[in-house]
Amino acid sequence: MNVTQKGMYQFVFLRHGESTGNAESRWQGQADYPLTQRGREQAQALAERWKEEGAQFDLVISSALQRARETAEIVASALNVRVELDELWLERNAGEFEGLTAEEMRQIPHPPYSTPYDAVGGDGEGDWELFLRAGKALHDLMKRPMGSYLVVSHGGLLNQLMHAIVGISHHADPSGVRFRFDNTAFARVFYHPHLHRWVIDALNDRAHVYSAKSVKVKSGRDRDPE
Repeated sequence: MNVTQKGMYQFVFLRHGESTGNAESRWQGQADYPLTQRGREQAQALAERWKEEGAQFDLVISSALQRARETAEIVASALNVRVELDELWLERNAGEFEGLTAEEMRQIPHPPYSTPYDAVGGDGEGDWELFLRAGKALHDLMKRPMGSYLVVSHGGLLNQLMHAIVGISHHADPSGVRFRFDNTAFARVFYHPHLHRWVIDALNDRAHVYSAKSVKVKSGRDRDPE
């Protein structure tokens, strides 16, 4: 599809492949974990899928963290497209929680009530701060020429991005709406500037993982929050 001729943007928002932090059930935040071999296989399976489908992107924009950057490079190499690194697309700064396992997190006392304005992990980014950064990243995308863009990022940031797109602001209830992004799952959205209309075409699409025989798809490791 030539989205420029149709007067719109296509954005594909992709979460990185499985990292060593994912495999160990750690809160990664901005700690720089590399991909596992399984994560590389996931990214390669996606690259092969998109080659078969004839997918085209004008540019790949990626978080600079290893797990996202390597995912972006695997896909971009297969599709012969340039990668641009942008720190706006980094994962949430999780403060003192970074590197802790899920079990270690459960042992930490948590306040009975928190607001979106409260920091995470002592001095990390709270929900509202992360939401504002996601909004800035989205705004920067709108400054680019109309075209087709692949953005490779992280579960926490991509969740806030989807909140910004659909217009859901944060409230105190932590069990509010979440958008699932498993490892190498992606959302595809279109934006029509002349109508200010967003169209969500796909969400948590990971058909390539299910079709890749070398990848175990039942693991709960894909479902870590950030």
